[in-house]
Amino acid sequence: MEETVEDPPTSAVLLDHCHFSQVIFNSVEKFYVPGGDVTCYYTLTQHFIPRRKDWIGIFRVGWKTTREYYTFMWVTLPVHLNSESAKQQEVQFKAYYLPKDDEYYQFCYVDQDGVVRGASIPFQFRPENEEDILVVTTQGEVEEIEQHNKELRKENQELKDSCVGLQQQNSDMQAELHKKKEELETLKGTNKELEQQLKVQKDHWETELLQLKEQNQKMSSENEKMAVRVDQLQAQLSTQEREMEKLVQGDQDKTEQLEHLRKENSQLLLTLAQQREHQKKLEQTVEEMKQEEAAAKKKQQQLTDENSGLSETLNENKIVCNVLQREKERLERENDLLKRENSRLLSYMGLDFDSLPYQAPTSDQGGAGQNPGLVYGNPYSGIQESSAPGLLAIKRCPTCKSDFADDIFDHTLEQQRMQTLCLSCPICDKSFPATEKQIFEDHVFCHTL
Repeated sequence: MEETVEDPPTSAVLLDHCHFSQVIFNSVEKFYVPGGDVTCYYTLTQHFIPRRKDWIGIFRVGWKTTREYYTFMWVTLPVHLNSESAKQQEVQFKAYYLPKDDEYYQFCYVDQDGVVRGASIPFQFRPENEEDILVVTTQGEVEEIEQHNKELRKENQELKDSCVGLQQQNSDMQAELHKKKEELETLKGTNKELEQQLKVQKDHWETELLQLKEQNQKMSSENEKMAVRVDQLQAQLSTQEREMEKLVQGDQDKTEQLEHLRKENSQLLLTLAQQREHQKKLEQTVEEMKQEEAAAKKKQQQLTDENSGLSETLNENKIVCNVLQREKERLERENDLLKRENSRLLSYMGLDFDSLPYQAPTSDQGGAGQNPGLVYGNPYSGIQESSAPGLLAIKRCPTCKSDFADDIFDHTLEQQRMQTLCLSCPICDKSFPATEKQIFEDHVFCHTL
């Protein structure tokens, strides 16, 4: 049998000699020549049955567990276990896998549970003529060899004593096994009778169980009908009670089962009432949720309408703000133009704009009054009044009640007001419309010639 890569079954349990006599190794040499195959012969005793995962290993003397094997080979199962040839077996170890040192080894038969069933005498792997060429050079080596031989003899004697004890133990175990076999035969007969009785009782129980199942199915069907026919529940319950009384009189063993069924019926009635009450509560809850949902939808619609109105108002305010901003920018540009124009006209007259006194317009005159400190009055009082963005009149829209500047509210009126403004000559007190700025400038320039 060729060796495989699969590891053999081993055990970490310490050495136990009680099973070593079940497999006996035959024709074991004291030493084997290195480089050659080794055939191991062994005999199976009548009380040992080999199994598929049994194996024979080579162990170094002094091993403690079956995990300490050096190499191993799977055993071959005999075809006929009871034949004489089946008891005499052999297995061959290839030379490549054998140890190369001169330590003492032994064969051990290990079953598939990792238990040693037999062990051989120790042997070595060394040449045949090694004893002839062995030369003892020192007295210390001789003493060491003698001590080693003494230990081996002692160990051999221990193994022999152990073998004798194991053989005696094996005989006792065989006698006990024979006794156990007789007891087993008796127990088998008793077991057979019990099995027959159990079969009869089982058939009886199966018949009763079938009847109980049929009755249980019948009761289950009636319980399902109770959920639909609530008005007839009391009458059916009375019928079931009478049937249970009859069953109690006929068979006392069925009393507990029928009582259990009646409790289940009562529980079903209670559960049905609870479910109805719970259903009513659920219907009330659903109605309340529907009302709350309608109120929420109504409130959501109101909020949506308010949000739409606020969005429209915000857009209108944004538009008004943009218009006011553009108007402010336009007025600031006009104010800058008027200031430059005023400075240019004063430069024609040889006057300084900063040296001229200024009279703030009063609220009654609207900025049209004249500064008494000026000889000819202030010809640009109307222009300055129109260019001041802070003096613009504020008007309210009659529709949305929003505030607007006067010139935004009615731009046509602003244009008419600008036309009514006059430019007065500072020399001859002649007035010119505000729209005839160029003529006014030419008139003032003619006074300087």
